[in-house]
Amino acid sequence: MTDAERWFPYRPDDAPVRLYCLPHAGGSASAFRSWLGAVPGLAVCPVQPPGREGRHREQPYAHMRDLVRDLAPAVLADVAGAGGGPYAVYGHSLGAMTAFELVREIDALGGPRPVHLLVSGCGAPPLCGGLEGLRPIRDMSLEEIAGLLRRLGGTPEWLLANQALLAMVVTPFRADFTVKENYRYVPGDPLDVPVTALAATDDPRASVADTAAWEAHTRAGFTLRTLLGGHFAALEQPDLTHKHIAAALQPWL
Repeated sequence: MTDAERWFPYRPDDAPVRLYCLPHAGGSASAFRSWLGAVPGLAVCPVQPPGREGRHREQPYAHMRDLVRDLAPAVLADVAGAGGGPYAVYGHSLGAMTAFELVREIDALGGPRPVHLLVSGCGAPPLCGGLEGLRPIRDMSLEEIAGLLRRLGGTPEWLLANQALLAMVVTPFRADFTVKENYRYVPGDPLDVPVTALAATDDPRASVADTAAWEAHTRAGFTLRTLLGGHFAALEQPDLTHKHIAAALQPWL
């Protein structure tokens, strides 16, 4: 398996713009599989972190710095291999944090910047981090993790109620929340990349106000869109999310 096949398991059709999609904690590239071909002119490239699906034998990351250090060159190589055209980055929840740090890493490497950063389910970087009031995920039992996932939403009850199945998916979940718990925002210059943030009205993890705070992290333009629903509203309402993505990327589609 090549480096590109590991990170980007679903190869998109040719299109004017590529969109690299980063999943939420415990999520995988398949979360965006249904997005392939959904937006005319957009080549959706779901990102597969190690420790899940086709990369289940690989050690997942515990620190954001290590993750983006390895992912940034893979994205730049993929962009170059596709002809060096415009590309954008989207992330949900932990994926939004990763997307932000990925853009910073690409900038540090001197690579071509994305034309847009899109985030959902996540407050601005200084407001991100571990789950307040909870002990570290690595110390939680399977039952405690099932309870946490129920509160967060987005995980089917049939999986949470099946100990054997839950044990199969808990490794990437623990690892991703360790990344989140270990994350510390380092102040820096605002991005020279426009940002669109999708805020859900009833998201207990990222309020509309916290999501609006992303505006301070770009000097290239900011747009806030609001969706009705909870933490996974952007993924549960793909047609509306795709509409907002298409609007943000319209100049290049």
